[in-house]
Order: sequence, then C-alpha cells, then structure tokens
Amino acid sequence: MSELRWTTAGESHGPALVGLLEGFPSGFELDVARVDAELARRQGGYGRGGRMRIETDRAEVLSGLRAGRTLGSPIALSIVNRDATIERLPVPTNPRPGHADLSGCLQHGVRDPRAVLERASARETAMRVALGGVARQLLERFGVELCAHVVCLGEVDAEPAAIESAFARGADERAARRAASAFYALDPAFDARAAALVDAAKEAGDTLGGVFEVRVLGLPPGLGSYQSGAQRLTARLGGALFSIPAMKGVEFGLGFATARRRGSQAHDAIEGAPGGGGPAGTRYRRATNRAGGLEGGMTTGEPLVARVAMKPIPTLRQGLPTVEFATLEPVPATWQRSDVTSVPAASVVGEAVVALELARAFLEKFGGDSLAAVEQAHAAWLRVAREV
Repeated sequence: MSELRWTTAGESHGPALVGLLEGFPSGFELDVARVDAELARRQGGYGRGGRMRIETDRAEVLSGLRAGRTLGSPIALSIVNRDATIERLPVPTNPRPGHADLSGCLQHGVRDPRAVLERASARETAMRVALGGVARQLLERFGVELCAHVVCLGEVDAEPAAIESAFARGADERAARRAASAFYALDPAFDARAAALVDAAKEAGDTLGGVFEVRVLGLPPGLGSYQSGAQRLTARLGGALFSIPAMKGVEFGLGFATARRRGSQAHDAIEGAPGGGGPAGTRYRRATNRAGGLEGGMTTGEPLVARVAMKPIPTLRQGLPTVEFATLEPVPATWQRSDVTSVPAASVVGEAVVALELARAFLEKFGGDSLAAVEQAHAAWLRVAREV
C-alpha cells in the first residue's frame, strides 16, 4: 500500500490535459460515466463563457483499469482539448492584472504571458475534477457524501434556513435540488436574484465572485492527525482549496465568526450517545457543530463544513489598466473571452479537491493494497471505536 498521490499536466490550449492518481487500491469497480458527469457539471452554471461551448470534456482511461476494475497500479486519465490552438495563438503584448502573467514573466525572465497563462489557466482544474471523481467513488463506498453548493454570488446570499432544510432531507433530494439550480444552489429562491445580478454585470462588462460551501457527511472521526502541522487535516484541506485558482478565503465551521465569540459560544460540547448513537456508531456526539467537523487537525465525525471565497474573474471585457511590456505605455488589458462568473463551476472543483484529500486521509488510516483489505481495516476500526 502506498500513499494516495495525484498530479496533472497540460496547457489550456494544448492537445490534452493528463492526470495521474497513484496509490488507489485494486479491485474497485470504477464508474467512468460518473466521472464524465462531474466534468459536465464543471462546465455548467449560469454565467459561463464561450470556452464551455467549445469543449465537451470526457475522461479517457489510459492505465490502471482492467475490465472496469482498478489494478492497484497508477490510474492515468486524459481529457482532449478541442480548442488545441496553443501554437497559433498570439503572444499578448501586455500582462493582465489579477492573473499570473506579470509575476510569471518576471519569474522566468521573459515577456511572453502565453508561456505562463497556458498552465496558470483554470482549464487545468478539469483534470482535478476527473481525479476527484475517482476519489469520491471510493469515499461513497464507505458511506461518505460530498455536497458542494453556492451560498453567495456578489451581494446575493442564499437563505441559511433553505440550506439547512436541504441537509435535513435525503441525499437524493439534495442532489435533485442542486441539479435544478443554474447556480448549483440549495435555496430555490436564489436563482432568480443571482441571474439578474449576472445579467447586469454582463451588460456592464464586469464580473462577479462569490462563496461556495463544501459539506461532507458520514466521515468517521479521527481522520487526519494532531502529530504535526503538516499532517493536520485542517491545513491539508485548506491548502487543497487554496490551490484552486482565484480562491481568496477558506473557513471551517463558524470560521472567522469564531473570533467574535466567547469561548463558551465557540466550541462543541461533547454528549454521551448510549447504544452507539454517535458518528460511526460511537458512544459520543457533539451538541453543535461550530467547528465544522474538525478539531485538533482531525475529523470529529460531525459534518465537515468548509466555505470558500472566490474573487471576481479578472478578465474584464473593458480591460483592467495595465502597461505594454515594450514601452510601459498604459493600455487596457488584453481580452479574448471570459466568464461573467464561474463560482458554480468552482464549487465542483472544490468538491473534487476535498474528495482527493479526504480519500488520501481515509487510506492513510484504513489503507491496504486492495479494496478488500481497506474494507477489513475499516471494519476492524469500527469494532474498536465503538468500545472506546
């Protein structure tokens, strides 16, 4: 058994995106159609731009499967870019504010933003969604559900009561409510207000940011570690979410609001749960979930709740102020095409990177070379945990 690791390669307008997932157990029946469904969800959402009308993302499995089951060897995936025009695209003569253009050019000592933006582009996240689509299927095998949804777009907020109502219902009804929303929201009243905001921003040549939440149900307590800062699941999940382009803030549970509370109103009291009424059948539960399912760098067994703030896309039709490389003359930044907002799509990416990090933590605790070995380790831990 090896550590679950993943990496991606490929440029925005190159021939393809490539991903590699190592350390995945053998004997798992993988549903590739579900991976493609996640890719399609990433391409959706109100406010997307022209690139999404060009690409039709599908994952091709290059290695790691035989007769639909994982072999335990590295799983390699490919997503072909239909807009594979990297060799024909012009080199921008100015760097765009809000992007990696200028810092990347200074890093490499060039005046070629194309050499930077092709990899810095959020197009790379399509492969993260594909790899996350594999990881989430493993988690679901053990009763873990991931649900990302948009809670804010610009100044429009989803109603907290509507969100909690959705989580009080079954997973199928939650998924159906989110699928019915053009913004992947759980509040049925959110779409009309958000669509009006997007339409107004589009008319003005502007863009919008927002906040999405990733909520994970059914996690066992004790994933992650308190042994070192790098092992804490809070740090690992935060790093994974911050690795998505354009993310500017991450909080768990009450997050920043915790700083405004007294200790008596900030933590989660522990209660007895006789008869195994706690998470994973344990004898304990929490009276609240202000910590968002994480304490001491580990899962508590309560729902994991992470919220992520995304900045407005910096590619504006009217072009933000910048300068020409050659003359330093002020000019509007180059504009080709862009989304008005991609917060709904970002929520899908957020769900994927959380799935990858949680699957890694899950296999660290219950790992084995095969799915059968993982199931045996999980069952053995359940027996012990229920006696603590």
